[in-house]
Amino acid sequence: MSAENDINDKPQPLVEHLIELRKRLVWSLVAFFLGFLLCFAFAKDLFNILVLPYKWAVMWSGHDPEKMQLIYTAPQEFFFTQIKISLFGGLLLAFPVIAFQVYSFVAPGLYRNERSAFLPFLVASPVLFIIGGAIVYFFLIPVVMLFFLGMQQTAGEGEVAISLLPKVSEYLSLIMSLVLAFGLVFQLPVVTTLMARVGLVSSEWLGKQRKFAIVIAFIIAAILTPPDPLSQLGLALPTVLLYEVAIYAARIVERKRVEATEEESASEEDEA
Repeated sequence: MSAENDINDKPQPLVEHLIELRKRLVWSLVAFFLGFLLCFAFAKDLFNILVLPYKWAVMWSGHDPEKMQLIYTAPQEFFFTQIKISLFGGLLLAFPVIAFQVYSFVAPGLYRNERSAFLPFLVASPVLFIIGGAIVYFFLIPVVMLFFLGMQQTAGEGEVAISLLPKVSEYLSLIMSLVLAFGLVFQLPVVTTLMARVGLVSSEWLGKQRKFAIVIAFIIAAILTPPDPLSQLGLALPTVLLYEVAIYAARIVERKRVEATEEESASEEDEA
């Protein structure tokens, strides 16, 4: 069977491609808008859920979680915080629809084997993002907030009382930046596996760049996380581990490519 027969759709004019692209964009925007409205309707509840890691840190520090509070210093601050929560949540809810629309747009230009190879990554990408976000929510944020709570100071002789009163906008920015950073870092195996599949990188090359990858991981962690060692190590160490996972995944892809080539050669010899 020729390669041309592997493509289901016939070649389309540019105008039809643009019409198709517009349709995919409209569906993506509709999904995002509906997700935004849904999240905005429950924005306060969502924020209370995001505050739970801080409450856990307060309990671990020996303080009464019922007395903890967050503040906002501008009249519109909490409203815009709810808008940010809704935008972030709407994007997460709409991601499966957006990913499907992207795949539906590019799929007609792919061969059948390329489509079958691409589909698992559509599943792996959100799963890895959720794993990264879960690590932030259940582990990193409580540990980081416990670290910051330890800097509080009670009033005493020659000392003034220093208490932590986080602003709602700054707390949300902290947790959103960490979730995004970890979610993107956890895409490393997906990206490198795709690159290895198309021949842009190899496991051998990735192994040789390991020392540079470690340095870059710590630099990225220092840029994306708050200026405390716990959150920076919390991002840098998983990044290094994921880099090793990416090398292993690239080796699997290369092994499968060699096996497929050998099978194809064997079938050609049998036909001859």
